[in-house]
Amino acid sequence: MPELFSHGAILCGTVNTPVFEASLADYCAELAMRVVEEGRVSPDLARSWGAPAQVGRRFALLAPAEGGSGGFLRLVEGTAVEGYRALASHGWAAFEMTVRDAFALHARIDQAAFRVLGAPKLVPGFTTFVPFQVEGRAGEVLYLNTVLERRTGGLVLPVAEAEVDRMFIAVLAAEDRAATLAFHVEALGFEEGETFTFPYSMINQSFGLPEDHPTTLTMTKVGEMPASEIDQYPQAAVFRPRAPGELPPGNALVTFALRSLDAVKAPFVEPPQVRQGPLYRGRRVATVIGPAEERMELVECG
Repeated sequence: MPELFSHGAILCGTVNTPVFEASLADYCAELAMRVVEEGRVSPDLARSWGAPAQVGRRFALLAPAEGGSGGFLRLVEGTAVEGYRALASHGWAAFEMTVRDAFALHARIDQAAFRVLGAPKLVPGFTTFVPFQVEGRAGEVLYLNTVLERRTGGLVLPVAEAEVDRMFIAVLAAEDRAATLAFHVEALGFEEGETFTFPYSMINQSFGLPEDHPTTLTMTKVGEMPASEIDQYPQAAVFRPRAPGELPPGNALVTFALRSLDAVKAPFVEPPQVRQGPLYRGRRVATVIGPAEERMELVECG
């Protein structure tokens, strides 16, 4: 995989959780992560996300305890949202992460911490990866996949260098897939990848659709590196409810590296600002909001 701070790379997925301490314990104990930075959300950072009500809330930046191949996952303390249900609304639906052994992880994971949505399995005729899906206490969804073949469909997928390693695809639930794809390509500079149509069991189960109901999705990428999977969600999907002045619940925000913030053709929530710490490393950072109300934090990589 390219160096972490390369154009289009996913640097971090942020989970907004109303049970911060329990979520933090879960990620450290069950997903073998460690805290690399923690503190309180500053006023300027909260405003940059469009989440002024989260000033002073706790956050923890996590990385694989074994080191891994780079990349982070961040927990931010939020407020419980009545009516929120995973995989039922527009916005970031799941964070896809590479893991060393999905079967072993499933065998030992505490299902009180991470509810299993789809146990790992070898899919006949599908040899790219072993899929495994879970839902955390905050209603966040993680796809914990063991990569079997690095090259697929013009993309190169990362093989895990830790029990649970980096996030490599951000899964987005779109109201209008074509419009959302156009935004990611034209406003942010990603490339359009392949489009697929097939029965998507996670979506069909969530909406009570027939097993053979098809979903169309399109990948975005930079060269051979995947970025987002943009799923066309059913008409029954809603825009995600959220607490006033906060990030959306669950899978809340994705941080990408981009070559130049000056090239972004979309309004920033707040003007770019230089930020410090393991995630930002003294670079300019700003957030945009896409058509599916997806929040994307952009870190200039030069």
